[in-house]
Amino acid sequence: MTNRLLLGVIAVAASLVAPAGHAPIAAEPRVPQFKVDITWPKPLPNKWIIGEISGLYADPQDNIWVIHRPATISPRYTRAAQNPDAECCVAAPPVIEFSPAGDVIRAWGGPPKDQAGKGYDWPSTEHGVTVDHKGNVWVLGNGGGPIGADGKPDRTKDDGMVLKFTADGKFLLQIGGRGAGKNLDTTRVNHAPKVVFDPKANEAFVADGYGNKRVIVFDADTGKFKRMWGAYGKPPTDENEARTDGTYPLTAPPQQFQQVHCIARSNDNLIYVCDRLNNRVQIFNPNGTFVKEFLYPAKLDGFPGRVTDIAFSNDPAQAFMIVTNSNTEAVHIVRRNDGKEVARFGRPGSNAGEFKGAHMVASDSKGNIFVGEAGNARVQRFAPVP
Repeated sequence: MTNRLLLGVIAVAASLVAPAGHAPIAAEPRVPQFKVDITWPKPLPNKWIIGEISGLYADPQDNIWVIHRPATISPRYTRAAQNPDAECCVAAPPVIEFSPAGDVIRAWGGPPKDQAGKGYDWPSTEHGVTVDHKGNVWVLGNGGGPIGADGKPDRTKDDGMVLKFTADGKFLLQIGGRGAGKNLDTTRVNHAPKVVFDPKANEAFVADGYGNKRVIVFDADTGKFKRMWGAYGKPPTDENEARTDGTYPLTAPPQQFQQVHCIARSNDNLIYVCDRLNNRVQIFNPNGTFVKEFLYPAKLDGFPGRVTDIAFSNDPAQAFMIVTNSNTEAVHIVRRNDGKEVARFGRPGSNAGEFKGAHMVASDSKGNIFVGEAGNARVQRFAPVP
C-alpha cells in the first residue's frame, strides 16, 4: 500500500498482561488508521458544482449533510446557469444530503424568492449544518450582509440568525435575524458557525462565534434563550482581550475566547468548544461549568495549532477526538482524555488525501472520516483500515 493511501499509524495495545498479583492493566484503544476513498462522493447530478465547504454533519443513518457557499463559485464555472446548452455548470443548492454510498438524496436552500412570505433570512455566507435529534436541519451563517450595488456587503445586515428546517427544507424556526447581536444579546447571534444538541434536555448549543466570544443555548423547539457562557465558563463580555496570534505561555493562556469556530457534544455529555484563533479546545458541562482545556500554542509545525473542527471516534467510549487543523492542513487523532496526538494524516495540496482549507470534519458510525475543504471546494472520505 502506498504512503499516499496509508494514512496514520497503529498504536500497540490490543491487550496488556499485568504482573503476578496485580490487577490487569486496562488496554488502550487501538489508534485507527485511514486511507482516502476516491470513489466518494459520486459525481453530482444536474450539471451541479459546489463552492467552499462550510458545514458537514453525519446523521444517525450515516447520511452526510453538506452546506457549501454557491457565491464562492467563479462565474466561469456556472455558464450552464445562463445557457442551458453549456456543458458546465450550475451552482448546486447550498444544502445537500448524501447517502453512505455518496449519492445525492436531496438538496435545497438559499434565499426565498418571497422573503416576507417565507418568514426567514437566509445567511449571506453559509456556515454550519447540523441535524437535530428530531431529524430537523439547522443552518447558520457568518456573512457581513447582502452585497449591495456598490459590490460591498451591507454591514447593517450581518448574519445574526440561526435557522431550522425540516429534512426537506421546509422552514420551521428562526432565531435572530439580520444584524449582529452583541455578547449579552439573548435574541440573536453574531456570525455563528455551528450548533449541536442535547436530546434529553432538548437544547441547542450554538458556537457564537466569529463576531461574539461565547456559547449560547436555546430551547430547540421554541428558540427561547436558556443560558450562555464565555471562556472558562465566565460571563461573556464585549471587552476585547489582546490578540495572541495563537502564541502564549502555557502558564498564562488567554482568558477570553477569540473565535468560537466549532462545538461538539460527546456521548458522555460534555461540550467541546474550538477556540480556533487561540489554538485550544475548552470542555464544559452542559450547564457551562468549565471542566478542562487542551492548549496548543502555535509552533512552526506544531499540533494541532489552529483547531478548526472536532469529531469523535466511533468506539463506545469515543476515546479519540478527530481534529482538523488549518495550520498544518492535516487531520489529527487525539486522545480525548488528555488531548495528546497519537496519529495524523494529510498535508497541504490538492491531490487525493491532501487538503487546502481543511475546514470541517464529521465521522459516521462505521468509523469513516469526512473532511470538508474550503480551498479545494470538496468533501473527502477516509475509510478505516482493518
